[in-house]
Amino acid sequence: MKPELQLSLQFADARHRGALARHRVARFVRTALESNGRIAVRIVDEDEGRTLNRDYRGKDYATNVLTFDYEHEPEVVADLVLCAPVVEREAAEQGVTLEAHYAHLLVHGTLHAQGWDHEDDGEAEAMEARETELLAALGFADPYARG
Repeated sequence: MKPELQLSLQFADARHRGALARHRVARFVRTALESNGRIAVRIVDEDEGRTLNRDYRGKDYATNVLTFDYEHEPEVVADLVLCAPVVEREAAEQGVTLEAHYAHLLVHGTLHAQGWDHEDDGEAEAMEARETELLAALGFADPYARG
């Protein structure tokens, strides 16, 4: 049985609204959920992405996805913030579709929201393997198999 998901989808940067249908975003997030969740997904511009990354991580640049996890049990409660210009740029650089890159980052962020991390080699290997497995289930290629 798939976990239940209460999804809030917000577009502070609307450039990808057409590419991010609510049901697709919910499917990507739900696939990575291991228990019920309340997750807000916010698509932001470069200024907001940079401000959040600077204020919360001490890094003065916009990054692709930020995960703010508040609870893991009894349900996952988190905010996922994706920076539209960064996601678009990375998708082009990696030669993947915008949808495939968003799917990857939403799966990645949802795993972070549940305590997964990639701070050391062992964690990174496990997390990448899980992402690859989940993305394959969604019909996307291994995001780490690029040469």
